[in-house]
Amino acid sequence: MGKIRRALISIFDKSGVVEFARGLADLKIEILSTGGTAKLLRDNGIGVIEVSDYTGQPEILDGRLKTLHPKIHGGILAVRSNKKHLEELKKSGIEPIDLVVVNLYPFEESAAEELAQMRVVRERAVSLPDFSETSGFASVERIDIGGPTMLRAAAKNWQDVTVVCDPADYAPVLAELKEKGEVSTETNFRLAKRVFALTARYDASISNYLSGVSGQEFSDTLTFQCKKVLDLRYGENPHQKGAWYQISGRPLQAERSLQGKEQSYNNLLDTDAAIRCIQDLDYPFSVVIVKHGNPCGVGIASTSLKEAFLRAMAGDPVSAFGGIVATGQPIDEATAEEMAKVFFEVICAPEFSSGARGIFAKKKNLRLVPFDPNQTQGLNLRTVCGGLLVQTPDALKEKRSDWKVVTKRSPTSDEYPALELAWKVAKHVRSNAIVLADRSGPIGIGAGQMSRIDSVRIAISKMREVSPPLLSKERGTGGEVVLASDAFFPFRDSVDEAAKAGVTAIIQPGGSLKDQESIDAADEHGIAMVFTGVRHFRH
Repeated sequence: MGKIRRALISIFDKSGVVEFARGLADLKIEILSTGGTAKLLRDNGIGVIEVSDYTGQPEILDGRLKTLHPKIHGGILAVRSNKKHLEELKKSGIEPIDLVVVNLYPFEESAAEELAQMRVVRERAVSLPDFSETSGFASVERIDIGGPTMLRAAAKNWQDVTVVCDPADYAPVLAELKEKGEVSTETNFRLAKRVFALTARYDASISNYLSGVSGQEFSDTLTFQCKKVLDLRYGENPHQKGAWYQISGRPLQAERSLQGKEQSYNNLLDTDAAIRCIQDLDYPFSVVIVKHGNPCGVGIASTSLKEAFLRAMAGDPVSAFGGIVATGQPIDEATAEEMAKVFFEVICAPEFSSGARGIFAKKKNLRLVPFDPNQTQGLNLRTVCGGLLVQTPDALKEKRSDWKVVTKRSPTSDEYPALELAWKVAKHVRSNAIVLADRSGPIGIGAGQMSRIDSVRIAISKMREVSPPLLSKERGTGGEVVLASDAFFPFRDSVDEAAKAGVTAIIQPGGSLKDQESIDAADEHGIAMVFTGVRHFRH
């Protein structure tokens, strides 16, 4: 590529641009600029030619039209090795533009905020608000036209034009110019790829925004872009390749590790499962331990996180080995000391105290992952049969008042809290899901079986592995053992099996043709049963 003689700078994010432009000016590169960018550079003693002065066309339409002019786009798009192009430039009085520096208004953030406001508006009105500034919904006005057009033009002509859309590239571009007097073709190609990734993401955000504005739950075309966060050592198995991507417009649910190795493909799956579960546990202190996508231990407490962790461990100490831990509260030193006694792959928490960090630092391979417990989930996406399945998250808010007692006996004041906890956990266990619990946490979990009775038997077996059937008496609770089922019982056999194990109350959605058989079985055994009317399959 030839020497850069002329640059055009028109940006929203002005970080680092003064230093970059000063470096260009020192190299005798002429600078064209617009509006606020031009003023900033002039105020810092850098010579600038206003684009409107260069084109002879003032900005019009309240600034909507600034750079869409042949003297701009002809200067960018002309192929320098094409004599006809150069003759046409000369005939039209157009000078080549060799460097384009443009970044765009952060439309995604603006649109997300506006859509949140619109959701509130829709609760109070049926009609769609207009897009005027006065209405408060102004993101349409913030759709950049000239910026993406200049970027795409420069990126298309990358063999002759350097294009910079990210302030992070100022330093390396300036370094090449100072060292070689030009920017290499390899660098130009890399920068062009970044541009088309940016404009694809930008257009996707506009498309998704307009679908959101229309109130359409699932748009006719689902558009998103992903940015690679990390190349993984391998996928689910060593012979598979894997990578971690961030979906545009969505913050990562969990950040990268503060210490230890980078997370693996399976670690990330289990970390996600642990965080989703902990977000549903609105207790003073809560801990979840996940193994192979399922919670194997959950503990809650009112006094300390350490107590919640010990209760989570008591639920299934064997399966907890090598698992993923998530806490609902920051990890303190006392809790860290207990956790450090067990081998875990990953520990996730909103924060880690300095004392906890010091304890965990001794375990070099342990990953510590901070996350935002208040972050909401986006759409659930799964690939299948060459396509994509999309659904809203299972985030239904349920209340005890929505439940219906269907047996002669109602749950006691000891059983109700245990039922609530078991029901929250069952939602995060792979179906068919059965959770046995007391008020402190699960004491037996049966997951992912083809028949529900098998899940019941596994949960009972797990409970008996670690303690007598009425483990809750030893934990200072009321002696209750309750059962939660993520879907209805097709037959009464699960109720009969639960009764043998000492279960005193059951929670399930109901809805089976043979519900009455299960209700009659519960009445025969003196078991309280409630129907939620809500199913929580997790496949």
